[in-house]
Amino acid sequence: MKFLLRGGFALLTAITYCAQAETEKLTIYTYSSFVSDWGPGPAVKKAFERDCNCELDFVGLEDGAALLSRLQLEGRHSKADIILGLDTNLTTEAAATGLLAPHGLNIDELDLSIDWTDDVFLPYDYGHFAFVYDSEALAVVPGSLEALVQDTSGPQLIIQDPRTSTPGLGLLLWIRVVFGDDAPLAWSQLAPRILTVTAGWSTAYGLFLEGEAPLVLSYTTSPAYHRHVEGTDRYRAAAFSEGHYAQIEVAAKLADSPHQALADRFLVFMLSPAFQDLIPTTNWMFPAGRTSQPLPDAFTGLVQPTRTLLIEPEQVAAHRRAWVREWLEVLGR
Repeated sequence: MKFLLRGGFALLTAITYCAQAETEKLTIYTYSSFVSDWGPGPAVKKAFERDCNCELDFVGLEDGAALLSRLQLEGRHSKADIILGLDTNLTTEAAATGLLAPHGLNIDELDLSIDWTDDVFLPYDYGHFAFVYDSEALAVVPGSLEALVQDTSGPQLIIQDPRTSTPGLGLLLWIRVVFGDDAPLAWSQLAPRILTVTAGWSTAYGLFLEGEAPLVLSYTTSPAYHRHVEGTDRYRAAAFSEGHYAQIEVAAKLADSPHQALADRFLVFMLSPAFQDLIPTTNWMFPAGRTSQPLPDAFTGLVQPTRTLLIEPEQVAAHRRAWVREWLEVLGR
């Protein structure tokens, strides 16, 4: 009897081990809002796991810039198979780590506001930064970035930290494009009206919705959420005459990932309608790839930038630290 029990236990252990061995786990580092209950993460996980015979494990960090820091810190010891949530402002520095591998995919069907030729980073969505305002709290809306900065009696606003947040870095670069070498002066003019600087977008937008300030750095697409989910046009994006700084969010696989085939499979999935259909109403951005359906009606009538502003990734990599130091010096006065 003991022999039978032991034999049965051994057989059960072997079966359990084989089942576990057959289930690969793909680990993806991303930003916290992507994996939130209202973000794309839960639906992406469900859709991908349905067919992959695998486990998809999202690790949520504060924001896109924090992803780069984590990648640089962990190096070849990183547990990530894919990093998802950087943008073009950080791709040069990420590529310089030597930790990422070419995707090897056909990108002819990408639908972006700029041409895309990168062989390492794959875009999954895009949009433009904007200041979103509460129309019930703000009577006079600035029509340009210059007007927002130079109006000393203007409204308070909430922004994000360029060291940890891709929107925060986007604003830093937006101001650099518009004001050039006078960017430090622009920050000194704006600083007295900055209510707070948050580590990431989620915290900033939450404070805005709680009424802490009538303006928050976000996206031209943010009002689509309120229209689609809440049925309200109360929250709107201010259209700036100089144009709006673009954000293209990307993913890449790690060269040392032990799950190369599965990582490739996810990247193919990421560009498919099964993933892209989720972007407009979960990440509230424009899809970068093919969808099976038109954009929701809530995206109609959103601010259309007169110009798309973007600094080349190589230029950002060369000057980002110096520009951040300038920002810190001004805001620390």
